[in-house]
Amino acid sequence: MTTVDITQSPRSRPREELAARTDELGRRIAPYAGAHDRDGTFVAEAYEILRSEGRLALAVPRELGGDGATVRDVATVQRTLAHHCAATALASSMHHHVVLAAAWRYRHGAPGADRMLRRVAGEGLVLVSTGGADQTRPRGTARKVPGGYRVDGRKVFCSQAPVGDVLATMFPYDDPDEGRIVLNMMVPMKADGVRVLDNWDSLGMRGTGSHDVELTDVFVPDAAVVARRPYGVIDPPFQLVLSVAMPVVAAVYLGVAEAAHAHATALVAGTPRAGDPSVRRQLGVAATRLQVASWALDGALDVVGDDPVPSMTTVAAVMTAKAEIARAAIEVCDLALDVAGGRGFYRSSPLEQCYRDVRGVKFHPLTPEETLLLAGTQALGSAAATAIPRSA
Repeated sequence: MTTVDITQSPRSRPREELAARTDELGRRIAPYAGAHDRDGTFVAEAYEILRSEGRLALAVPRELGGDGATVRDVATVQRTLAHHCAATALASSMHHHVVLAAAWRYRHGAPGADRMLRRVAGEGLVLVSTGGADQTRPRGTARKVPGGYRVDGRKVFCSQAPVGDVLATMFPYDDPDEGRIVLNMMVPMKADGVRVLDNWDSLGMRGTGSHDVELTDVFVPDAAVVARRPYGVIDPPFQLVLSVAMPVVAAVYLGVAEAAHAHATALVAGTPRAGDPSVRRQLGVAATRLQVASWALDGALDVVGDDPVPSMTTVAAVMTAKAEIARAAIEVCDLALDVAGGRGFYRSSPLEQCYRDVRGVKFHPLTPEETLLLAGTQALGSAAATAIPRSA
């Protein structure tokens, strides 16, 4: 059975072909999904397949040993993978978006970016991100010591933690000259003082292994600090991260909704219920919501492009698409369960898992309400538009 083979330039490989090859990979992963959802255990077999097939290097530039996938390519892959195992698609998205950001830094001459990317391609490193929960005001503390920093803190929603190799994280630091800033850093998961807490027991996306990670007096050398950023502000580096990460994450949830619609349609096709006007209408509403959500994703990816320029305009476009996808995906999964009726209420039904998995879409930054606040702030032309809006 073939897997995703991304070896041509993005413009010469149709997305349909990319999705078809990913679909074959997803069929190899799908048999493990149900048990991990029931048990709340990490999708380990899927990651063995991804690693063995070199899929973790999807977004690594080709000259560094990877496949050179763009943001659009990665979104296509993760959306299709979600048709088969949402947890694998979402968890690996957290790795891919870190790689996408590192690839951007490499293309723009950032020193040291190539080393990590070569290791992802050559060793199959899994990169674990804490950025979604940390945002612009990260948890924990950092203090300066000779040769680096000592950091302490507990990071939440660390997807892929059971197999992670490097933690891409951030800590606040009270610089004597600059005041409070944010330090972005790469911390080995096996470093002294790093501990994965086995506490991921969630409503949906149960196979992502998104445990808390606790860091206690962990030494981080100066060379592992990849950025110094202002505290509480969506500065250009963070604008870049949001611009490449959120389309990929949103694509996963769009894939979950597409799977739910397909399952519901298959349940009623060829049965007397297919002639029920109310059932046809529900399926039609779901289909149109999926179409508009797909257009929203395509529009956001058009704005991001293959080599995005960090800007709040791009962030706003991406977040608007994500909010639209969030609302549509939840509505579609609800409609799919309505169409299925009692059969969809059983744990054995794939619709039941889609219904739970899709609920996670609102928790990724920015929430739909925060997106509205950002849009309103930008409409007013306020300089505060670079701050994370708070809906509560």
